[in-house]
Amino acid sequence: MAEAFKNLIGPATVQAVAHHLHRVHHRFDQAGFESQALTGLQALEFKARAQHLAQALMAHLPEDFERCAALLEASLKRVPAPRFEHDPDKELGNLQTDETGVAGWALWAYGEVVAQRGLPHPERALRALHAITQRFTAEFAIRPIIQAHPELAFATLQRWLDDPSAHVRRLVSEGSRPRLPWGLRLHDLVRDPSPTLPLLHRLQDDPAEYVRRSVANHLNDIGKDHPELLVQWVREHRDDTHPTRSRLLRHASRHLIKQGHTPMLHCWDVGTEFHGEVSLSVPHHTVHIGEVLPLTIALTATGPAPQTLEVDVRVHLRKADGQLRPKVFKGKRLTLAKGEQASWTQSLSFKPVSTRTLYPGTQGLDVSVNGQALGWIELKLKEAPPAR
Repeated sequence: MAEAFKNLIGPATVQAVAHHLHRVHHRFDQAGFESQALTGLQALEFKARAQHLAQALMAHLPEDFERCAALLEASLKRVPAPRFEHDPDKELGNLQTDETGVAGWALWAYGEVVAQRGLPHPERALRALHAITQRFTAEFAIRPIIQAHPELAFATLQRWLDDPSAHVRRLVSEGSRPRLPWGLRLHDLVRDPSPTLPLLHRLQDDPAEYVRRSVANHLNDIGKDHPELLVQWVREHRDDTHPTRSRLLRHASRHLIKQGHTPMLHCWDVGTEFHGEVSLSVPHHTVHIGEVLPLTIALTATGPAPQTLEVDVRVHLRKADGQLRPKVFKGKRLTLAKGEQASWTQSLSFKPVSTRTLYPGTQGLDVSVNGQALGWIELKLKEAPPAR
């Protein structure tokens, strides 16, 4: 069984941070820090652990932010000098604390310290985050600075577009995402994303896929609030002779495609009505929470010309208010000639997850074909049977 995510910050993390801070500052109260950081740590979930560790750090680091930031930076792991063309995806597994210093998940707490202590000193805070992000990420910590000091923050992000570290260039996009999961929501950018658009324009052709994935996710965020803006972006920037650009924009379009947004579907040549038949089948119509249900989808094209189809599966889940709301799962994109058939089986999980509560009762399944809701299967979801 995989280790719990929260254990990425545990007693060993605390001890390593204490060791390296004491290594660079012999007056650092290693024992006192460990005692405070370890008290109550095991009862907390991951994000709360990072915040708890940050509180312990702030209680034992100098109040003067310049000295505080300098000590945090001095305790960081040594990393090779960045090269613009390097591939950070190959480095991520090595971003761990070692004998040279701190890296990896412990640095979420470092970022919290910088975000809280450094807010009145934004220029110094940004320099610290520049160092931290090369050993983990600073996408959460930079957001309060963007919110409080937007002019300085965006001028800095503009300079970082040319940084040799892909980790720093990724921070330009990821740190300014309007709706970053787990991060402070940047409401000004939710309302008006225009300050980030010149940054994304530069980064969408970055040599590092690691950076381009962030740009795709950022554009996907924008599309949730400004679908017309994203549609226009795709129309202007799609270039099928540029495969990395097309993959990025396709990924950026995924929310609107799954929502059956007609203008976006037309951008990807899948906005026309399907002429044909759809058949859905399941081995049984009763499923227990915790089970996986195979769904077989069969399409038969009847139109006079080949049809390009975007097929997504929609599971209509019962919510706390009793209403059914669709959760969309990626299916397939395919082209069918007249009379051609295609079928496949897709596994649908009804296992509980932290982001979704399952309520027993009537549920439903259908598919979206080029934005059309087709087929319907009614399901009965029941509580998991007691363990024997």
